[in-house]
Amino acid sequence: TRRDCTRFLVLVSAGLAVGSGVVAAASRRAEPVAAERVDVARASEIAPGSSKAFRYPDDRTQAILIRRESGELVAYERACPHLSCPVTYERSNEHGEALVCRCHNGRFDLDTGKGTQGPPRELRPLRRIALVVEDDRVIAGGLADPRGAAAPART
Repeated sequence: TRRDCTRFLVLVSAGLAVGSGVVAAASRRAEPVAAERVDVARASEIAPGSSKAFRYPDDRTQAILIRRESGELVAYERACPHLSCPVTYERSNEHGEALVCRCHNGRFDLDTGKGTQGPPRELRPLRRIALVVEDDRVIAGGLADPRGAAAPART
């Protein structure tokens, strides 16, 4: 009957709403209080136009270290803010250098971490990781302020 169909639709809709709320609440994580300094790589091992994955500020959080074509070193958390797919570094003649999320064709600016294409445009930028270079060692030295980017490291 129509009444049974309406009850079923209301029940399914309520279940989906509750489930979405639980997933959203579980995906929010507390900001780390203070991240330790962690050796990421040797600067001489990272060629211009290449990248290296690492974990920072904890063992669960994926990050990516990038040596841009200019030699500048930058690092970002690797989870896309749209659906947490991993982002990768890409160089192309058409688009230049960018971080790319293959799940929904998202692109991020390497200077700011802000989304420039796809669903990430509407969301928060990728979180930048502050880098320090000491004696050819690249060290992750903290997370940038959410309102601004960390200073880039040069060697």
